[in-house]
Amino acid sequence: MTRSVCRTRRIRRSLRVSGAGAAALLALSACSSSSGSDADSDSAGSSSSSSPEVSGQVTVFAAASLKESFTTLGEQFEKQHPGTEVTFNFAGSDTLAASVTGGAPADVFASASPGTMATVTDAGATDGAPSTFVRNQLEIATLPGNPDKITSLRDLTGSGLKVVLCDKSVPCGGAAQKALEAGGLRLTPVSYEQDVKAALTKVELKEADAAVVYKTDVKAAGGKVTGVDFPESAKAVNDYPITLLKEAPNAEAGKAFIELVKSAEGQRVLTAAGFRTP
Repeated sequence: MTRSVCRTRRIRRSLRVSGAGAAALLALSACSSSSGSDADSDSAGSSSSSSPEVSGQVTVFAAASLKESFTTLGEQFEKQHPGTEVTFNFAGSDTLAASVTGGAPADVFASASPGTMATVTDAGATDGAPSTFVRNQLEIATLPGNPDKITSLRDLTGSGLKVVLCDKSVPCGGAAQKALEAGGLRLTPVSYEQDVKAALTKVELKEADAAVVYKTDVKAAGGKVTGVDFPESAKAVNDYPITLLKEAPNAEAGKAFIELVKSAEGQRVLTAAGFRTP
């Protein structure tokens, strides 16, 4: 019953003081009953449309280059879902893929390349098709202030420079090789590292003069390194896919974490870290 009808009946009650008491009480009762029914209906509808509550531990295997942004998203997830705990395993994507296919328990896998993700999907270890959530581009990390005056990828091939690359088996290493091929260049590094963070650390510790890493890693390092863009990096942009794993111990929470990563809020965190949208 609408509010206007209820008001009309209240007005009638005030005008017809005698002989209308019972009718007025019935009108008020009808208004109250209608209002209560509407509230009950709204409550039921809200309950049925809400997503399942998530709780417990969520285990996420993620590429090393996602460490800073995913750590932030993990903290946000725990605030949004009290009673949850997000546990991360950050490493080279190939190492993580091997762990997943080897039976390591995890809910979510986020890789730094479709090729590495294919290792997991081909093994039948994913629950549904992976989706790309961000992209990343290479950059040269030099010593603070760029004392060697490095301005191009070709400069890294000069004698006397100690350059570090990611191993060819990991996405950052594969991307670096594509960039070198695009420039018609050959480079022999002083070492190949198993993930992008290890390569960057060599420069931070001044054990190397430069490393080819991701823009996101240079940004995360702050003043510890100086970044140098190079045009060949446009030929070696990596897509980052994410997926729920088939044997996820906490599938509902895993789905909720993926939803956060792909949401507008998650994308803001990732783009602020230097990632590009798909």
